[in-house]
Amino acid sequence: MNEVARNDVVLVVDDSADALSLINEALEPLNMDILVALEGRQAIKIAQRIKPDIILMDAIMPNMDGFETCRQLKSDASLASVPVLFMTGLSETDDIVRGLECGGVDYLVKPIEPNELIARMKVHLNNARLTSSARHALDSTGQHLLTVTGQGQIHWATPESYALLAKAAVTESRQQNEFAGQLRRWLEHEPPAGLQLSLQGIVYPLSVRIIGRQSNGLWLLKLLDGKRLSGAELLKKFLNLTLREAEVLYWIANGKTNRETGEILAVSPRTVNKHLEQIFPKLGVENRTSAAGVALRLLAAEGDG
Repeated sequence: MNEVARNDVVLVVDDSADALSLINEALEPLNMDILVALEGRQAIKIAQRIKPDIILMDAIMPNMDGFETCRQLKSDASLASVPVLFMTGLSETDDIVRGLECGGVDYLVKPIEPNELIARMKVHLNNARLTSSARHALDSTGQHLLTVTGQGQIHWATPESYALLAKAAVTESRQQNEFAGQLRRWLEHEPPAGLQLSLQGIVYPLSVRIIGRQSNGLWLLKLLDGKRLSGAELLKKFLNLTLREAEVLYWIANGKTNRETGEILAVSPRTVNKHLEQIFPKLGVENRTSAAGVALRLLAAEGDG
C-alpha cells in the first residue's frame, strides 16, 4: 500500500490577530496544516513537539523577539534545517541583515502580499526537501562526513561520524570546546581540499580531511579513523604496488594532475609519470583514467571513497 503523503506543516509565529487571519486565509486552500504561536517561547515548545516543515516568523513580539527565537531554533539540531521566513514591519537594511544572520532564509516586509508569500514558501520548502534528501542519502552511505562552521562547531554529521567520535570519547562538551578550537584555528587559514588535520588530545587517533567549502560558508569534512589503513595504504595492500606507486595512484584517482601530484609528494611531474608507467601493467590497464577507476572502486569498497 502506498504511503499517503502528509500535508506540509506551517508554524506561524505572530502576536497580531490580523496577520494570523491573513496568513490562514492565504494558506488554507493549499491544504497545509497550520500551527500558531503568539510569542517565541511558545513557538519553540510547539516546534520541539511537532516539527514543522517551515516557520513564518514575526520579528517584534513580547517576551522573546523573532530574532532570538530563530537563533534558539537553529541551535536545536533537530530543528536547525527548518527554514524560517521573517515577516515584519521592520524594513531597514540592518533589520533584514539581522534576520538573515540569525538563521532566517528569507525576509518579507509587511504588509504581506499573499501570492508572494506562497511563492517564496514553495521555493524554500522545495529547497528544504532537497537538502533533507541529500542528507538522508549521505546518512545511508555510512561515510564519515560532517559539516562544521568557521568556528569549528559541528553543524551536521552522519551517524557514522558520531559513532567514530564516541569511539574516541569526544563528548558533546569536548566537541564544542577542544575539538571546535582545533578546527577553528585550522580553518582560519582556508586549507585547500585534500588537506588533513590530526586531532590532538583524544584517546583514539582521528583526523579530518577537507572535502570543500559550501556556498553557505560551512566546511564539508571527512572524519578519518587513524587505525584504518589510509587510501594509499589500501591501494598498496590490495593492488601489489610500492608505497610511492600507491601514493601516486591515490592522488591521480582524486583528480590531481601529474604536476599537482608531484607537488603533494615533493617529486617532479616526470617522476610521477614514470610511476604511472609501472602502475598500468600491474593493474592491467592502459591509461590513467582506467587506473583511477580501479583505485576508486577499491577505495569505495573499503570505505575510503
